Amino acid sequence: MNDNKEKKKINILKGTVVSSKMNKTLVAKTVRTFMHPRFHKIMRSAKKYKVHDEHQEAKVGDMVEFYEGRPKSKTKYMYLKRIIKSNE
Repeated sequence: MNDNKEKKKINILKGTVVSSKMNKTLVAKTVRTFMHPRFHKIMRSAKKYKVHDEHQEAKVGDMVEFYEGRPKSKTKYMYLKRIIKSNE
């Protein structure tokens, strides 16, 4: 057996906090821009992620960085890495 375990590359996302009313959970919205393959128009799509915030540091409007990890619940599988810019 080969004992060399390859580490999975951590996918880090950036987004703004939309809601932080849940206990140890925040909702972050990421916006992705891409060119439409047929019409060659710049499109924007947004997705919301539930992010685990252990110390409840982030507030609404903050720019945060988060990454994917093992699932905490049915819909929560992202973890807060750091707060990039505070909204205060």
